[in-house]
Amino acid sequence: MFGPIDDLREIALKCLSGEPLDEDLSQWLGTALERFLSRHCQTIEDALGLKFPQGGIPWWREEANRTRDGALRQLAEHFFGDLSPCAKAREIQTIAGRYAASAWRHDRDRDDMPHHYAGNPHGLLWEAFKSGAIMPIGERQLRNIFAE
Repeated sequence: MFGPIDDLREIALKCLSGEPLDEDLSQWLGTALERFLSRHCQTIEDALGLKFPQGGIPWWREEANRTRDGALRQLAEHFFGDLSPCAKAREIQTIAGRYAASAWRHDRDRDDMPHHYAGNPHGLLWEAFKSGAIMPIGERQLRNIFAE
């Protein structure tokens, strides 16, 4: 799934910077657009290979969840590593709830993390919230994330 997303991101960066596309990317994009324009695919996402199983979650939500989960795992390891999984989940749920009720209201519109968050739990909380995945989440889901 992430191959097409990575390709699209690379294409976007090259287009925005005025760089030419390499032959493989150009061929892939041209073929996908032709499939869509000739109506061989009903949606542009299908043409680009961004399908997800029926009842599954869309690629963009899966990506957001992975980003959030990675930030939460780092938070647990770096700042609560000496606690049990249950205690980690409880502590992170508490600080995430506080962050949601206070600083996130101001941080949500920022494109970049505030510099003073670097190296502390707020930095990883900002990443988790900014991912676009559901936040804050409950203790049980946090324990499941830590077990993965």
